[in-house]
Amino acid sequence: MSLQNEPLMSVDGYAETAYRADAIPEQSYAPQNEMLRGRILETRLPWGSYLGVNPTTYQYSESWFQEYQYIGDDYHDYTMINELRWSQRVDENINDFYRFARFIFVIFSHLLSFKGGGGWLIFGVMAVCTVLFIFAADSLLQAIFPLAIVVVICSTATFLRQLWEKHSIKFYKGNRNWSNDYAFCRRTGMVKTDIGDFPFYEFDTYIEMRVGTQGSQFHSLKLIHRYPHRSRFPNSTSSLEFDFTVGGSIAQLYAAWDMLQRYMDVSQPLPDIPQVEPFRHLDPTTKAYDGAGKRGRPATYWRDLYANSSEEELKALREAHRIEVDSTAWGGRPDLMELSVPNYRETRKGEPEDVNAFGRLPRKAGEFLDRPQAVPPSEDAAERQSNDEIPR
Repeated sequence: MSLQNEPLMSVDGYAETAYRADAIPEQSYAPQNEMLRGRILETRLPWGSYLGVNPTTYQYSESWFQEYQYIGDDYHDYTMINELRWSQRVDENINDFYRFARFIFVIFSHLLSFKGGGGWLIFGVMAVCTVLFIFAADSLLQAIFPLAIVVVICSTATFLRQLWEKHSIKFYKGNRNWSNDYAFCRRTGMVKTDIGDFPFYEFDTYIEMRVGTQGSQFHSLKLIHRYPHRSRFPNSTSSLEFDFTVGGSIAQLYAAWDMLQRYMDVSQPLPDIPQVEPFRHLDPTTKAYDGAGKRGRPATYWRDLYANSSEEELKALREAHRIEVDSTAWGGRPDLMELSVPNYRETRKGEPEDVNAFGRLPRKAGEFLDRPQAVPPSEDAAERQSNDEIPR
């Protein structure tokens, strides 16, 4: 059920520029963005009409609880998402030599490891070579010596990889800090960047398809600034855009956009995901929502779930949620931005006939259909009231 069908009245604590889906201001015409030519932007996702479904990557994170436990009281500042901002950049307090040494360490430990790396492949090739060389060698020791070296190297890589997986979070807390200067900011409704701050509603969201060198296809979620003449990078033809990485189907990308909009919309509570649960009481709208009992969950629901569930149980929950996201009816919703940008519908009004099947293999593109036309909130409310008066 859409949370937007039951809007919440936010209280004090937000700037006048804070984003609300029911109060998007009128904007100028959307210009032709020449920087998008040549890119395969298969569909533009709609504004508003929330379904309240989060992507599986965020709903059941595989790393969240480990980070939360280790970082402890500092979690608010060291996490990517809190009640103030959804950061898009990491500031690292390290020098270039440290970066290079870390890069070499990760490459060595992950590439040559017996644990998910290429260690077994290298060992297998060397084992075959040893069998072939054993008859030509002067001694058995001489024949197996190269194989022994490979075993030592790959075992060392495996050991280092285990150390990395166990203690890398210490590096995360000691040397990484999610930036407040490159982020989606809920309290202000602005998107902060190196070249200025821009209103959230000035970004359009696309599903972009890229083709790999061997013909494989990749889909990603792109937020691209609608007015490039206001946000062009100095000495560059690059557009101002953000890339959200979400694993899974096209439906998961729709869910990610639904989640980000609800995060920025101060008439809505924060998305109910583990990463922001510790901060729900710090956000005015969310605090009022939870205080009214509308969340329907304990304040520490996610923390307790992760603490008391086995990996097998969490894996089953992830799979069930993935099925839920993929079966949600994402298509056929109007786009509220049509009411604010005069030529918005003309620039791109279609969507796949079957959103849930779009992009899957074997490829099933189907037809593109026009979205339903958006109706102003007042008319929409009157229409719903009229429908409610019809006897059922």
